[in-house]
Amino acid sequence: MLTTLKTSYTDTRAADLAWALGREPLPALAVLDLELAGAKLQLRLLGASHQVLLDEEHGTCSETVACLPGSSTPLPLGVAKRVGEWEYEFAARVETLSKGSFAGRAQELLALVADHPNGLAGTFPGSPHAFTAMVAQRHEGQVRWRTWHAYPQEGQLVVTRTRVSARVPAGR
Repeated sequence: MLTTLKTSYTDTRAADLAWALGREPLPALAVLDLELAGAKLQLRLLGASHQVLLDEEHGTCSETVACLPGSSTPLPLGVAKRVGEWEYEFAARVETLSKGSFAGRAQELLALVADHPNGLAGTFPGSPHAFTAMVAQRHEGQVRWRTWHAYPQEGQLVVTRTRVSARVPAGR
């Protein structure tokens, strides 16, 4: 699903993004509710990037990557931790592209996510290449999602990937 977000472009730089686990739902500009083999997943586009809410038999998980006022947790390159009954893994990278390469990559990603049954993308007014996009899947008991946060003024694309799976008890 592709939508134009009715808000000003809040994230001004890739370096302004922060990461948080366990936050309550924040006001969303666009939401996609998914049911993935028993897991309820909500993809949320915020005025300041994304939030994913996962609810499944093993518990709940909330991931937020956004410009969070007062947050002191910058976007990490990687995180692996236990969250209740979950094993949570997160990775992020920043791609810096030339203006021409950025425009092509933006169009490619928006087309991919817009046509994906578990995809949500929102463009910001003022720049066709300013967007946040997300796609989710469930594979072999794991719930996975990828996100892209575009900063055309810097030629930067922040790419994240997350994998959440049920923790396997010791001795199995």
